[in-house]
Amino acid sequence: MARVASVATRLLAWQRRYGRRGLPWLGVRDPYRVWLSEVMLQQTQVATASAYYRRFVARYPDVTALADAPLDDVLALWSGLGYYNRARNLHRCAQVVAQQDGEFPRTSAELARLPGIGRSTAAAIAAFCFDERAAILDGNVKRVLARYSGFATDLASAAAQRQLWAYAQSLLPERGADMPAYTQGLMDLGATVCAVRQPNCDACPLRAGCVAHAGGHTAELPLRSRRAARGQRSHALLWLCHRGDVLLQRRPERGVWAALWSLPQFDDLRAARAAVAHWPGRTRELPPIRHALTHFDWQLRPLHVQLPPRTSGARREAIAAALGGRWVEAAAALRMSLPAPVRRLLAAGSSS
Repeated sequence: MARVASVATRLLAWQRRYGRRGLPWLGVRDPYRVWLSEVMLQQTQVATASAYYRRFVARYPDVTALADAPLDDVLALWSGLGYYNRARNLHRCAQVVAQQDGEFPRTSAELARLPGIGRSTAAAIAAFCFDERAAILDGNVKRVLARYSGFATDLASAAAQRQLWAYAQSLLPERGADMPAYTQGLMDLGATVCAVRQPNCDACPLRAGCVAHAGGHTAELPLRSRRAARGQRSHALLWLCHRGDVLLQRRPERGVWAALWSLPQFDDLRAARAAVAHWPGRTRELPPIRHALTHFDWQLRPLHVQLPPRTSGARREAIAAALGGRWVEAAAALRMSLPAPVRRLLAAGSSS
């Protein structure tokens, strides 16, 4: 029990002296803003999330404003942040909360029932906003606790996850009032000291009791044996332009870039060329775009086609119907919910 108590005590003292400062969500007690920051920080660097967070709260200052916004506008503001299911779940969850008079539940158990809010995010909201003694267990915290305790069980198993959750819960400070600083301290420690590679053990407040440090095993922990092999994909994008307009196509509701607007996609350049073979216009192949997603690397081959200015309105609409898309003025397209590689491609074209 003495060792358990010392973890919370040392972590609290360290956070108050050395914890991160200046992040826009630090010290916030509004569950809407804590929730937003926690979702944005999933799979996203802090500097990137900070910029998006500021833009989001400026546009949607509370959960009701987000619930009332069209999903397309939310996706457009999210564009470039990736993992777009997060934005769709944010919007869906905001609508559920708005139907409850805009009030978030006050316990982690109730919060975890909301769309898109997992156990760790629910615990973070409850700890930061309502002082609940609830443990978080995101990637950074798993690394801190696995190294500190010498937890060498494979985290790919559900049983190991349950064990680490129980251990995390056992370390919590006794006072609920300490939960915001304690929770933030764990996050800060994992983000700034207990790094994946080359952890700064000399600066760690938990060094004295850390099993991995004592045994020289920080590089091996946490243990996760099953890692999905990265796949490779390649497709062609048809960038069709006419008189300052670009043809965009709504992506399917499921899959990569679900429900975003993008350029029409084909299996390869041959298929894209075949689709426009009977249309007049200047055609050129552009350098490939390499885009990395969670489980695969994607090569996108843009084919740029500029239709002649004399192309009739009827012909334009026939082309749009054939491709299942619609014509959009180029500047307006950049305000739509575009995937980041497509946005960069169109932005570069508009500035050239």
